Amino acid sequence: MERTRKQAISLRVTGGDLRKVKKLAQRLGVRDSDVIRFALKTMLARVAPLCDQSVRGRALLPVFIESGSDLFRHFDLDTARLVEIFNDGVAKDQEVESADLQLIAMAGIHQDIGNLRLSKVPAGVTPERRAPNAEGPIGGQLRGYLYSKYVDTTPASDVTTE
Repeated sequence: MERTRKQAISLRVTGGDLRKVKKLAQRLGVRDSDVIRFALKTMLARVAPLCDQSVRGRALLPVFIESGSDLFRHFDLDTARLVEIFNDGVAKDQEVESADLQLIAMAGIHQDIGNLRLSKVPAGVTPERRAPNAEGPIGGQLRGYLYSKYVDTTPASDVTTE
C-alpha cells in the first residue's frame, strides 16, 4: 500500500475565520489542521467535476446549480468565463446555451445581493419572512428548468411525495 505524504502549505485567513476554526476544533476536540482539512475535502467533493478537465458541457451543470453562488462569490465568475468552462472543446449536443449560462451567472450574482440585503434585516424577523421563496444557491424554477433541459433527472431533494 502506497502512503501519500502530507505537505505543509501556507494559508492566509481573516482573524474571524481563524477564531471560528479554533473554536470548532476546540469543541470537537481536534486540531485546527483537522478542521481545515475537513473544509478543504468537503469543498473538493462538492466541486469534484471541475477538477477533471475532461468534464465539460452539461455534465458540469449540477456543480453550478448546487454550488453556483459560492463559486461566483469567491471566484468572481462571469458569463464569458462560464461559456469557456462549460463549452470549450465540447460536442455541440453537450453544450449549454449561452443564454442559460447567463441565467446561472445572474442567479449566482443576485443570490449574493439578496444575501447582502438579508443581512440588513432586523434580527427579530424570521428567515421565512426574510426570503419566502429562497431555495438554495439557485431558486426552484431556474433549478427545475436547467435540470429538465440538460440533465433530465430531478435531484432527490426536489422530488415531492404525495
